[in-house]
Amino acid sequence: MFGENNKNYTICSNCIMDTSDPTLTFDKNEHCHFCQNFKFNIKPNWYPNEIGIKKIQPLIKKIKKEGKNKEHDCIIGISGGLDSSFAAYVAKEKFGLRPLLFHCDTGWNSGLGVSNIQKIVEELDLDLYTEVVNWEQMKNLQLAFFKSQVPFVDMAQDAVLFSAMYKYAYKNKFKYVITGGNNSTECIRECLDWTYFSTDLTHLYDIFKKFGHGKIDQLPLCDIFEYRVKYRFLRGMQVIKILDSYPFKKNEAEKELNNKFGWTPYEQKHFESRFTRFYESFWTPKKFGFDKRRAYFSSLILTNQMTRAEALTKISKPTLSETEMEKDFNFVAKKLDLTPEELKKIFDEPNKSFRDYKNKLTIIQFFTKIFNFLKLDNRIFR
Repeated sequence: MFGENNKNYTICSNCIMDTSDPTLTFDKNEHCHFCQNFKFNIKPNWYPNEIGIKKIQPLIKKIKKEGKNKEHDCIIGISGGLDSSFAAYVAKEKFGLRPLLFHCDTGWNSGLGVSNIQKIVEELDLDLYTEVVNWEQMKNLQLAFFKSQVPFVDMAQDAVLFSAMYKYAYKNKFKYVITGGNNSTECIRECLDWTYFSTDLTHLYDIFKKFGHGKIDQLPLCDIFEYRVKYRFLRGMQVIKILDSYPFKKNEAEKELNNKFGWTPYEQKHFESRFTRFYESFWTPKKFGFDKRRAYFSSLILTNQMTRAEALTKISKPTLSETEMEKDFNFVAKKLDLTPEELKKIFDEPNKSFRDYKNKLTIIQFFTKIFNFLKLDNRIFR
């Protein structure tokens, strides 16, 4: 692992991405490839303003027209986090859509996350469907990922959250799926060594086969090609990143949701999940030597929402105190039916990579290049 004391250590001179991402490359100005991609591919094609609002209007009218005689004209997955909460607000209040909110409960909801979802649902007067997954099978899958020693132990939960909503949308014939995905807070997509594709079921099933026990047949799981081909191309399901066509700034959005609905911000992106909070604040920094906040803060730097100096100050300190992280460690161990000592033993085992297990990386990268060429996605996946 690269560290700041390593002689090969390099940090971008524009954002704060560094060589804890082993794929990082730099230009002559020591700007990383994420900064270059944002400058040349994302920014010229991104309109979070009146232009974007005007450009998306024909699609909004089409959604309304096709959904005229239906109870809901689109579906939005909601976690209680900022991005999905603000997407629901914009869809309903700014564009006049009638979304069904979909929430998947994997057993890790924080109290604040539940409260924020409830406030959005009640204040916007929207319908909510909650799918509660089989906890024993969820737990078994997560334990398998811990034992595999891959960095992205949150893949188990991420795969279920993603798959549950798209399977529900497909089953109930929702053509339009609105997501909280956006360039404003996540124009940098962490490298695959940090966060592998959560919908590569070849990878997921291989890990479960090697380290899991019992079954996971009751978990909603959707492979990347089922989603991309069956759902999107054959059924015509359309995924809409509505926040890319509307003025969306993190701090301003948090204040607006708080003022209107009493929605409460989190210490960090994705902390609406107790598991993700533990994984991002403790597991990856301490075991694998990388901090996902680098991508979050760098995205805010590139979109002029945070200065580089501010980001460097924030990244120099952990999000949570040692006491809070110890409480989270004990909480996760207990919920997974482990003792703290057993979880610590897993933590101390040698690290591995997603490359140590079966995966579809080669074919996924091939199709990713096609999607980039067709401008269906302009982020970098390495």
